[in-house]
Amino acid sequence: MKRAYSLLTIKQFDDEKRIITGMATTPTPDRIGDIVEPAGAQFALPIPLLWQHDASKPIGHVTSAKVTKSGIEIVAQLQQLAEPGVLKDRLDEAWQSIKLGLVAGLSIGFKELEFERIKSASFSVRFLKWLWLELSAVTVPANGEATITSIKSIDSAQRAASGQKARAVVCLDPPVVSGSSIQLMNPKVDDMRTLAEQITALETKRAANAARMEAIMQKSLDESRSTDEAEQEEFDTLEGEVETVDKDLKRLRTLERMKAQTARPVIKADNEVEASNTRGRGIEIKMQPKLEPGQEYAQLVKVKTMARLTGDSPLLMAQRMYGPDSAAVGIITKANEVVAGTTVAGNWAANLVSAEGAAVAAFLEFLRPQTILGRFGQGGIPNLSRIDFYSPFVTQTGGGAAYWVGEGKPKPLTSFDWERNTLTPLKIANIAVLTDENVRYSTPNSDMLVRNSLVAAIAEELDLTFIDPANAGVSNIKPASITNGAESIVSTGDTAEDIRLDVRAVFQKFIDANNPPSSGVWIMSASNALALASMYNPLGQQEFGTVSMGGGTFVGLPVIASEHIANIVALVAASQIYLADEGGVSVDMSREASIEMRSAGLGMDATTGVASAASVSMFQTNSVALRAERTLNWMRARASAVAYLTSVDWGGSVPTS
Repeated sequence: MKRAYSLLTIKQFDDEKRIITGMATTPTPDRIGDIVEPAGAQFALPIPLLWQHDASKPIGHVTSAKVTKSGIEIVAQLQQLAEPGVLKDRLDEAWQSIKLGLVAGLSIGFKELEFERIKSASFSVRFLKWLWLELSAVTVPANGEATITSIKSIDSAQRAASGQKARAVVCLDPPVVSGSSIQLMNPKVDDMRTLAEQITALETKRAANAARMEAIMQKSLDESRSTDEAEQEEFDTLEGEVETVDKDLKRLRTLERMKAQTARPVIKADNEVEASNTRGRGIEIKMQPKLEPGQEYAQLVKVKTMARLTGDSPLLMAQRMYGPDSAAVGIITKANEVVAGTTVAGNWAANLVSAEGAAVAAFLEFLRPQTILGRFGQGGIPNLSRIDFYSPFVTQTGGGAAYWVGEGKPKPLTSFDWERNTLTPLKIANIAVLTDENVRYSTPNSDMLVRNSLVAAIAEELDLTFIDPANAGVSNIKPASITNGAESIVSTGDTAEDIRLDVRAVFQKFIDANNPPSSGVWIMSASNALALASMYNPLGQQEFGTVSMGGGTFVGLPVIASEHIANIVALVAASQIYLADEGGVSVDMSREASIEMRSAGLGMDATTGVASAASVSMFQTNSVALRAERTLNWMRARASAVAYLTSVDWGGSVPTS
């Protein structure tokens, strides 16, 4: 998804309605020289309003959008919530930040449908048609003309009383080639701070902090006491700021000395050509489109596969397949700079945070939100109890008892039952075989196919294994589901009253087991979640208004909705489920392997040395085998950590023809 930014100017606000009006985008070039044509917008209302482009942090909706010559006029409403919690805190933070001018930008998230290069700017793009996916409130804007013009119901006097001042638009010049005719708004000289001014400001701040620290200590000495908790916290905070200021002062003074040594006289240039000749050849920076999560990793796998097939270097293959300025070339270039035995940037130790590592993280970012496991610990859902492989953990299976004892009477004995377990690494994997021609001549679009296929297969099997009550597990191969052997209750029916009775029955099991309510999570099918969201009472009010097809909350607890769960609804104590996870998906390839071309009934076994007589050589058939693998395991701390409903058909069956 691409983004285009705009500036936010606050004029009025209404704490009751939280309504924003303004411009979402304009035809003016943004700071990287791109133009998003308002007339090319395709959208359906309402459009999600997000906080800082984080899809897991919605704050409202765009309720109206009108395309005009000067841009897209929008009306958006931020939501309010009375119930305390993480969601209320986020909504209040977003509204207060916008109201006070701390967050001063808007940004559209979109997918390009049709675009063209801007002839006067080699690396800039004009988006002629685009699909509008979301609008975000952001801290740093880029398009100075797309502005929020009002926040309902505050006049100029109120705004002045709040301390807000009109702010000048400051645009940063993007890197462009010499001769570009795109004119951007230049920053005012008065708004720029020189190195000397920054140094002076930091020195002033340091002096103020030091004076306040001295005053805190002097007060405690004058009162003949030790500092209290608040004074200690303030002193430590000031001390930390002073340390940071000292480091920044050192950096700024070093930079000031370097600039003084390299300073050159200003040469007057009357036009762009003379300016270019004066500076030498302009630096050309090609802006690469941001790839979707996981696509970098898929490209990297394909490049390494083709390099091994042809005998060429991965760098040369990346240049051929994706171009010299591509993200794949950048990743491989950085990887080729690794040298053994050092700890400086670019060596083997830096691989933990290298660009190649970032591509793997992007792949996982795409995988995890699609699985039930990946939803735990996200968006207000409690996390599972994380432990390491082979680390022993002890669970109590019997609690013992206490007894009332009469005077002079002996005290009865009691005993406790304990169970010791460990989680061993278990693997979920698949292998796909492709011909050389398929890999060699596929277009970049196949990156998406590779990624989606790997993700879909792993996600579906993980969900089914994790939640299917019929999955009893296989020793040293597959973990049992968290519902296997847990208490189950047959659903009462499909009406709202039946659903409430179902909920009470499951909750009673949950309460009887002394599970902590704060760790409770509902897991249900997307269709049952949709049924809850679609139920209305005779007055036209939603019966369960906090549930949606994507999740939400149900009876005060968060909901995980999955496309792979059957007609059950489970209530899970997340803190009572142990999870060990390497946190990564490895993708390997082989050009020389011999593969059993079967999905079942495989004969090879490395543990017993048994070979298969029906194997296909990748070398002999000009094929390549790709293997995806993830290592993880889970276990319930106790059977009562989960209770679930069976035969759930909330809302009734829907017509299929």
